[in-house]
Amino acid sequence: MIKKSKVFCGQTLAILTGGGDTPAVNSSIESIRNRASMLGFNVYGIINGWKGLLGEGNVVDITHVPYEGWYGGSALGSSRTNPFPSKKNPENRVPQVLKNLERYGIDVLVTIGGDDTNGAAKRLYETEGVPVIGFPKTIDNDLRTHTTHHYNGKDIESVICPGFPSGAKGIAEFTGRLKTTAESHNRIFVLEIMGRDAGWLTGSAVFGGSNLALIPEYEITKERKEQFFEKVKEAYQNSPTKSLIIPTSEGVRWYDEESQKVDVVHASSEVDEYGHPRFGGISGRIASEISKNIGVDARAQISGYYARSGTCRKYDRRLTMTLADKIVDLLLREDYGKMPVLSSVVPYLEVEEFNTKTIDMGNVENQPLPMDYYDTANFSFTEAYHDFLQKIMRRLRFKEFLPDFKKVEPAENKETKT
Repeated sequence: MIKKSKVFCGQTLAILTGGGDTPAVNSSIESIRNRASMLGFNVYGIINGWKGLLGEGNVVDITHVPYEGWYGGSALGSSRTNPFPSKKNPENRVPQVLKNLERYGIDVLVTIGGDDTNGAAKRLYETEGVPVIGFPKTIDNDLRTHTTHHYNGKDIESVICPGFPSGAKGIAEFTGRLKTTAESHNRIFVLEIMGRDAGWLTGSAVFGGSNLALIPEYEITKERKEQFFEKVKEAYQNSPTKSLIIPTSEGVRWYDEESQKVDVVHASSEVDEYGHPRFGGISGRIASEISKNIGVDARAQISGYYARSGTCRKYDRRLTMTLADKIVDLLLREDYGKMPVLSSVVPYLEVEEFNTKTIDMGNVENQPLPMDYYDTANFSFTEAYHDFLQKIMRRLRFKEFLPDFKKVEPAENKETKT
């Protein structure tokens, strides 16, 4: 017998995106929209994250609108709005959210974001019973997804979040381009990369030809700073081009001689509604101290928003579609308060629904880089991390130019010899 209507005909599913953008957000929106509409949902987009559910609301219908998933960022916009009370905004705006969910007839809410956005959604589910499904998103790759990396007989708790594969490839390419300038001036570049509390993205610079690296998970104390300078000096002397690129997470904890404390460098004292300050400037401080301590010209280069920007890469595209497939399963079973994730770190062709699982949104939290991936003695990433990254992207190939020039002697020296 053929059913006359689709399963969820007459119901509405809404999608919002919160926090920082990534190249994979539009792909996530399109993939979720396509599968939800196939089930019969009308699909709405909430403009600018949680902000779009405040006041009179700002909601659009995306059910039958052409959508470009390869285009990076979020066409729905984003914000760091927190509907729950915070130090920056003590007002409880949850009643506004609930009112607008009812006014616009929204039956299910899908939140694309990291720990903050999905944490707020989890609280709405637990305290107000709002049917929510979380969808992971972060280029920092620090959202705990309980994903396993099988490496040399060992199981490492790892992470693969939509946005990270595209960001990682972008950083590898950025690093590879920077090499030619470093080589031309026999220079050390300290490359600052996004990563408030985790060094996942910083590690991707190794596929661009970087050398040493600094991450937030390994604090640089006074003693470790001295060891680091020795490693920099050694690596520079051994470099055939007399140049280095040292990727550094923006959230690196660095020993300050004046305060005699280990701390991060802040670009601003202001915090967002989730209590996060804006980091920035650590690369300049480290570069200055390298120049001072080992006598080599060192400069800072901030990659900034480069990793977040641009086109969605192939791995991310497949990943967002696969996780959206898992959302279909959650919708059919009306299993809310959950988030789809990859169960194992797998290469491109194995990113399929059978390699996914769901986790309770109550278990969503930050996941630092496992120390299996970082060699603290040498300030570098391990082979285990190389294997992890190899699953997501190919090692990029860059041309090398190591000319064997013949030195020319001055004319007076030639006459003396004859």
